Amino acid sequence: MTVATRATTRALRRLSFTFSADGGHAACLASAADGGWYVESWRLPTDGPATPAGLHLPANRFESLRSQLVALPDGSVLVCRHDGERHDLVTLHAATAPDGRPSTTERPLATLRMPGLRLLPLPAGAPSGPGAPVALALGSDTRPATTVWLVRADGSAPQQVAEIPGLHGGGVWLDHTGTLLALDRVRDGLVRTVALDLRTAGVTPLLEIGGRSNDRLVLFDPDSRFAMVRSDAPGADRIGWGVLGGGEPLRFPEALHVAGMFLRPVALRPGEDGARVAIQVDHGAGCSLALWRPAAGRLDPLPVPPGRIGAVGNWSAGGLRVPYSAPDHPTALATLDVDALLAHDPAATVSAPTPMPLPLQLAPLGSGLPGPWRDTVLPWRPGAVGRANSSAPPPGWRLEGSAEPGDGGRWHPAQSLELAGPAGPLEAVVYGGDAWLSSPHLVLALHGGPADAWRLEFDPALQRMAAEGLAVLAPNQRGSTGYGLAHAMAIRGAWGGPDLDDVLYLLEAVAGQRAALGLEPPALFGVSYGAFLALLATAHAPAEHVTRCAVVAPFLSGARLLTEASPPVRALTTRLGGGEPIADARGPRDVLQLAHRIGAPLLVVHGDRDEVVPVSQSRALRHELLRIGRTEGTDFRYVEAAGAGHEVLAEEGGAVLHELLAAFLRTGRPG
Repeated sequence: MTVATRATTRALRRLSFTFSADGGHAACLASAADGGWYVESWRLPTDGPATPAGLHLPANRFESLRSQLVALPDGSVLVCRHDGERHDLVTLHAATAPDGRPSTTERPLATLRMPGLRLLPLPAGAPSGPGAPVALALGSDTRPATTVWLVRADGSAPQQVAEIPGLHGGGVWLDHTGTLLALDRVRDGLVRTVALDLRTAGVTPLLEIGGRSNDRLVLFDPDSRFAMVRSDAPGADRIGWGVLGGGEPLRFPEALHVAGMFLRPVALRPGEDGARVAIQVDHGAGCSLALWRPAAGRLDPLPVPPGRIGAVGNWSAGGLRVPYSAPDHPTALATLDVDALLAHDPAATVSAPTPMPLPLQLAPLGSGLPGPWRDTVLPWRPGAVGRANSSAPPPGWRLEGSAEPGDGGRWHPAQSLELAGPAGPLEAVVYGGDAWLSSPHLVLALHGGPADAWRLEFDPALQRMAAEGLAVLAPNQRGSTGYGLAHAMAIRGAWGGPDLDDVLYLLEAVAGQRAALGLEPPALFGVSYGAFLALLATAHAPAEHVTRCAVVAPFLSGARLLTEASPPVRALTTRLGGGEPIADARGPRDVLQLAHRIGAPLLVVHGDRDEVVPVSQSRALRHELLRIGRTEGTDFRYVEAAGAGHEVLAEEGGAVLHELLAAFLRTGRPG
């Protein structure tokens, strides 16, 4: 047992939120400006604000981004730490040091060894007290089987209660006591939900809607047996609802199928007038919330501020709570009074969008929502209350725990714009206000993935660039998620194909507009896959289109990544067709073969313990630049972060790298 004490820090990033079964507490991983992740425990009273408390580890140790959390009803947190096939279970408890300062007690519980392990909290009605289980652990190994343990917080060994054939995901409790669990079984290329009885270790089918459909249980109320499901039985992946065992078929109403958007049930609240379900609606870079009431057969948008919701929620007597982030507001917990939001008249506070200049055929997207949805999203920025041209948050919306800038300044806002692309519109997140295109310095930022996208959320790296006086254009080029299957799959088997076309098109348009204004061309910035794409673009674009390039954790080509990466990364690369060559006039998409064409000042940053993109990729690029006569410190700078992994910008010391990147992208001086 160890005790840690550390000064309170402002959390600028939070992720992996989890709620206790009774809704009284939450937990997440949090990180301050200088990186280094730690566990936060949140107290969620029914009649007061949500308050976070950091559970810092002793000896300046930090949690891994891969750590799994389970928030427990007493405010402690169960943590599963992964190191290869070793999984260490510990609990963290808030304590008080002898000098009266807050501290943390860390209690080791057990170690399990197998390739994969994940935790599920037990339901609120499960037996409690000393020696009672607090969570379920599901493990998988090289066999097509799943092992299930009950985990206790008293330090006793986990109790194996079942070993069932097949690989299983998901996890929804079918009762209040923790004896019946719905799991998503993968078999014969299909995903279907089965019911596991922990008393007998028996498994029975639960959802089999169509002959060859993928059917998953998403939310369930054991009392009414009301269920929300996801299935492709209707012909496309959709969400539906019904009463399990009630004799009526499941329904997939058109109201729960909004073209071009992904609907995700995040919380369920039973009531006398029927169930109420909070639905997260993802649309490109943004998202919103809506209320589904089966009795009304209607999906009602909720007037929440523009930003990003965390794909998880808890709806209890204290209200609906969801993680929330905006470009100018670090992630925190929002508490919603749904009835007050429904009663709010958005027309009274929604102002007409400011007309935008259209130098690149730009048009403001606003909320990104079509038709009546657009008018329900308020032009309110968290933290902007009382400032000019801002409005107060809607009644029924409360945000707590979000960090303010330490220097008394303000976070820089961003907006969503639609740009003309070579094959259709491209959405982008843009920092720099309406005059971003005429900013003295502009960065074209490319996201990683490739199956990822820029979102309307707080991003420390882009925020630091904006603070340095840089405007940022962060496009979701082809290959990005959130815009339908065709957009996401456009680069399958063509890494550096359609997405490179989009980037080069934007570079030409932006550089041309800026040249007409007497301004320097844009700089390029990219991380991981975005770094690969930025290097390709720098090599292929005319010299007058790129002023400088900064990349973090780049790989040199899909084929080179396949030869050096770990088995999971190789499997992902193969599945996305990353190693397949492109036969066109541009030639091979291999940065090493194109290094001689990179003339702009270059900054390369890589962690020397990167588990996704081996640091040997960047080392090979440095060696090639030196071989062809480039001077390190003048033509390029190479920075290898000791002890850092793939998320080098989010780890300890990340703030120093943010400063380095922002300064380089502004000045172009690599030394």
